[in-house]
Amino acid sequence: MPTHPLEEILHPRAIAVVGASNRGGGGPGFVAPLQELGYKGQIYPVNPKYSEIMGMKAYASVKDIPGVVDYVISSVPASQVLGVLEDCRQKGVKAVHLFTARFSETGREEAAKLEQEILELARKGGIRLIGPNCMGVYYPREGISFSSGLPRESGPVGLASQSGQAVHEIVDLATQMGLRFSKAISYGNALDFNECDYLEYFAQDPETKIIMMYIEGVRDGRRFFDSLRHTTATKPVIIVKGGRGGAGTRATASHTASLAGSVEVWETAVSQAGAVSAAELEELVDLAAAFYYLPPIKGRRVGVAGGSGGSSVLAADQCEEAGLDVIPLPVKIREELKAKGSAIWDWIGNPADFSIAWDDFDFGEMIEMMAANENFDFLILFVSGPWQRGASRSIKNLIEEHMKRFRLEEINKPLLVVFQEGGRGSDSDRTMQKMMNEIKMRLIAANIPIFPSIGRAARAASKVIDYYQRGK
Repeated sequence: MPTHPLEEILHPRAIAVVGASNRGGGGPGFVAPLQELGYKGQIYPVNPKYSEIMGMKAYASVKDIPGVVDYVISSVPASQVLGVLEDCRQKGVKAVHLFTARFSETGREEAAKLEQEILELARKGGIRLIGPNCMGVYYPREGISFSSGLPRESGPVGLASQSGQAVHEIVDLATQMGLRFSKAISYGNALDFNECDYLEYFAQDPETKIIMMYIEGVRDGRRFFDSLRHTTATKPVIIVKGGRGGAGTRATASHTASLAGSVEVWETAVSQAGAVSAAELEELVDLAAAFYYLPPIKGRRVGVAGGSGGSSVLAADQCEEAGLDVIPLPVKIREELKAKGSAIWDWIGNPADFSIAWDDFDFGEMIEMMAANENFDFLILFVSGPWQRGASRSIKNLIEEHMKRFRLEEINKPLLVVFQEGGRGSDSDRTMQKMMNEIKMRLIAANIPIFPSIGRAARAASKVIDYYQRGK
């Protein structure tokens, strides 16, 4: 099987940052994130204004670097890019990431013409381009990053995003859910490599099991949807489409020079290709978390435990609106409750409203019974916080108490947890906030996806089920 051209590019022996400075972070810096993430190859800052950058010798041009350079990051003005590419051609550089912007996305004829001249020169020199107008590559296993503060740990999620800012938001949101990335690539105007290339790369990448995409427009619709259909047969692909409405379409043109088509046609094509559409970045991450943590769910019968009063009623509504089947509490469970002497055996239902049950039996007992019952395909637990503690109960003991109530070792069904942090004292009681964070981290460590609302959990579960049912 031939190696995808991105594979060689993403393992550079040395990276040069043209337009580097002593400022940290992304943007004109770029050097600091590479140092922070522990890139093991050579880093060469290039800027004729400096003799040293971030503790390293600076070079006036790429041609002046003594060693091999495989990959160049360009953060110089657009007018200087042709000169940089000529230096790269003479140096034998394989790939250039053009952070540089103000090309065709401006709508200006001269800027679009310069962009095409850059592409022609790159092709003559055998140079592949990422961008322009993009943040580039985050590859934690290789130690490549475009921004400080991104996780060093790698994981099975691959991300291709036309927007650089969206990459930041997605990685931040995903990190809070315990997700980690194989690679996250921002590709901007897609002058050379486009969304099809990144999708096809992730399809064959053994480090990537789940694919996320933020797309504003596609260059080759037929190729993209053929690739999508091929990829979704083995890996879930989750897509957010930017520029769905009139205002979004106009914003898309000025952001990455993409043309947005009919949203109805897009949604139909994505669905027919077997991919999963997300309406926003939060849902994109919710779906990735559901695919990552949950085993395949092939039925829609959900058992909901937790909540109280009106929240239980709304939980039932939101699950049904998402396309889930909130079945009545099975007779077998009622009989078990009656045998245990429960006074509410004929009263409690599904969702199991625990406001009527605290004095009657333990929270975990109902979870165990629902998990053991063959009528439920999966469970959603609804947990509210913060919790108050008595003088004799330490935070450590309270954490252990709540973890035991979840009965994780007894649950043999797919499980989602809705963890609501609202309530009195949530802003002021730092100790309780610390406790809630610890519980969430413990649940994530146990491979349980956490959601902030029942609606988001239900929608994620329903779309995951759609994916697996299509694959029957």
